[in-house]
Amino acid sequence: METTVVVATAFGGAEVLVVTTAELKEIQPGEVIVDVRAAGTNPIDYKLYSGTYGNDPSSLPMRLGSEAAGVVRTVNGELEGPSGPIHVGDEVIVYRASGAYADAIVTPASTVIAKPSAQSFEEASGLMLTGTTAVHALHTVSVANGDTVLVHGGAGGVGLMAIQLAVADGAHVIATASESAHDLLRELGAEPVRYGDGLLERVRALAPNGVDAALDLIGSDEAADVSIELVSDRNRIVTIVGAGRAGSLGIQAIGGGPGGDPGTEIRAAARLELVKRVEAGSLRVIVASTFPLAEVAAAHRELAAGHAHGKIILIP
Repeated sequence: METTVVVATAFGGAEVLVVTTAELKEIQPGEVIVDVRAAGTNPIDYKLYSGTYGNDPSSLPMRLGSEAAGVVRTVNGELEGPSGPIHVGDEVIVYRASGAYADAIVTPASTVIAKPSAQSFEEASGLMLTGTTAVHALHTVSVANGDTVLVHGGAGGVGLMAIQLAVADGAHVIATASESAHDLLRELGAEPVRYGDGLLERVRALAPNGVDAALDLIGSDEAADVSIELVSDRNRIVTIVGAGRAGSLGIQAIGGGPGGDPGTEIRAAARLELVKRVEAGSLRVIVASTFPLAEVAAAHRELAAGHAHGKIILIP
């Protein structure tokens, strides 16, 4: 049985991406087949084939995509996922998926979570990677009710999630972004602030009583320097990028980069928390744009440009 998939055939830019067909792997006990309705894109996807993490030719051709939403086609046995029994016809989120840029995938039951009924497939496919990262970041710096939190990169995928989660938990959030995103950040409950020269003074004006914690979601020197200046306890500063400098500055680093805490258990547990928050109406996925799977190269060019306010989604 064949499926349409995206593969990187070489290391380089988006031009190395090819949409082709592949044999759907044989389903094993404990696995399900999911017909993909939408797949979320993330910066890690293009970093994998850009050579950022090495260029071992044995990893080619490389399947891409770690999150998807779709409908269960086949279940091998009586299976339960993190949210309960899995049945044919269930609308689900798959995370972490392997090779989610496809029209069908075979995946372990442990990766299959019931999709919130209020979410579209497009929204659901963009919930988990940014959402679990945001939960991990906020947990790392112990954000709680009454805290003032500075979020660098508030209009990015993780930033939009972190803002909503922190606001729902009673924090005062100040978030950096270009002015084109300020209305959106206000809508989500944050006080937006323009990054660039004078950022330190602008944040101080918005937080006269100080900043309790900071999330660096962009990895810039400005984000690190301003955070260190404003937050007295460096254990309450976390970065998801730039782990190398984090070590020398004494701030916490999370994620898959060198020296980063992967937070495997926290992120796995966060999946059901995110679903509950969506169902409660306190969390939503903002979809910036959608592309047909056949236009994956164009989607990745937009993703790499870094200007989208929200998720870029592929539709098989």
